[in-house]
Amino acid sequence: MRRRAVPAALAAGALLFTAGCSSDDGGSSGGASGSPGRSAARGSSSPAAEETPPAKGTVEVVRTVAEGLDSPWGVVRLPEGGLLVASRDEGTITHVDEDSGDRTGLGEVPGVSAAGEGGLLGLALSPDYASDRMVYAYFTSASDNRIVRMIYDPKRSPGDRLGAPDTVFKGIPKGMIHNGGRIAFGPDGMLYAGTGESGDRGLSQDKESLGGKILRLTPEGEPAPGNPFSNSPVYSYGHRNVQGLAWDAKQRLFAAEFGQNTWDELNAIEPGANYGWPQAEGESDDTRYKNPIAQWHTDEASPSGIAYAEGSVWMAGLRGQRLWRIPLRGTEASADPQSFLDEKYGRLRTVVAAGGDRLWVTTSNTDGRGAPKEGDDRILELKVS
Repeated sequence: MRRRAVPAALAAGALLFTAGCSSDDGGSSGGASGSPGRSAARGSSSPAAEETPPAKGTVEVVRTVAEGLDSPWGVVRLPEGGLLVASRDEGTITHVDEDSGDRTGLGEVPGVSAAGEGGLLGLALSPDYASDRMVYAYFTSASDNRIVRMIYDPKRSPGDRLGAPDTVFKGIPKGMIHNGGRIAFGPDGMLYAGTGESGDRGLSQDKESLGGKILRLTPEGEPAPGNPFSNSPVYSYGHRNVQGLAWDAKQRLFAAEFGQNTWDELNAIEPGANYGWPQAEGESDDTRYKNPIAQWHTDEASPSGIAYAEGSVWMAGLRGQRLWRIPLRGTEASADPQSFLDEKYGRLRTVVAAGGDRLWVTTSNTDGRGAPKEGDDRILELKVS
C-alpha cells in the first residue's frame, strides 16, 4: 500500500461539518445571554415535499451490550457480526460479541501516542471489506494525527488478528486538545475525516492547513475526485473540532463539533463551505459563514459522535451527559432538539446506527473527565423513534 505524506502547502480547504463545544469536556460553560438551553438554528432550505419525522421522539434502553471497556472511542460493526471498539488511551482494539457481550482483545495499534484528547480515535471499515478485510483507524502519533489501515483476520489467534498498520494519510496537526478523529466512508465510497485545530485557532481558516477541516480522501489517501479545491483533501473548513459525521437517507452529510464557551453546533455540510471558526461560534449574521442547523450551550452538549436513524440525527453529549435527537426536514431541523438519558449514564461518546430503529451508544466515563461507575465504560443498545 502506498504511504502518503501530506505536502506542507495544501491547496485550499473547506471543512465538512461543524458542531460546537470547547474541548472534550466542553470547557467553561460561559453561557450566552438569551433563552437558555438548546435552539434550532437557521439552516439551508429543504424541499417543501420532504417527509418529516414527528416533532417528539422516544428512547428506550433495550439492554447493555458490553461493560468494562477502557476509554472507548471509535466503534464499527462487522458485516459478519460483532463490533470493533478502539480504546483511546490504551491504543488497543477489542472485539465485542454484540449478542453475549464477550470481549476479545485484538492487540495494540503500533505508533499510538495517547495524551490529553489524543490517542486511538475513530475506526472505519473499507468499502471493500468483504474482499480486502481492511480496518481504518485515525490516531495521534508522536508527531501528528494520521490515518492507517490494517488487515483484520478473525481466523487468527485473538492477539494476532490485526495486521501491521499501513499509513495512508498523515500530517494532520496534533495537540493536547482538539484532535478531531472521526472517520467514515461515505455513500460515494470516499473516506471522510473530521479534524481539529489542535488549539491553534488560525488553522481553521487556513485552506492550506489540515487542521479544523473535514477531509475527503480516496481509500488510498489521495485527495478525492470532485473535491472543491484543486488537488486538496479539504472538503469544508472553518471548523473547531469535528467529532461527529453521519449521512441521512438521501446521502446528505451532517457533522457535529465542539464550540468554545457559548455554542456547540450541528451542521449540514456543503463542499467548499466555511463554517466560521474562530470568527463565528454558533449563528452569525456574516454571510461568509454557514450557520448551524441547531446549537446548544456547551454545558448541555459538548458533542462527539452522531448517527442517523428514523428521520433524525442522534448526537452524543460528553459534558452534557445526554443524547440529543434532532428531527430533520431536508437539511433543516424540523423541530426543537429533544434530549434523553439526561445524566443517567454519564458522558456519552459514540453513536452507531444498528439498523432500523436501533442505536448503539458508548459511555465515556473512564477518559479522565468522567466519574466512572461500576461497569463503566459500556455500550448500550437503544430503541428510538
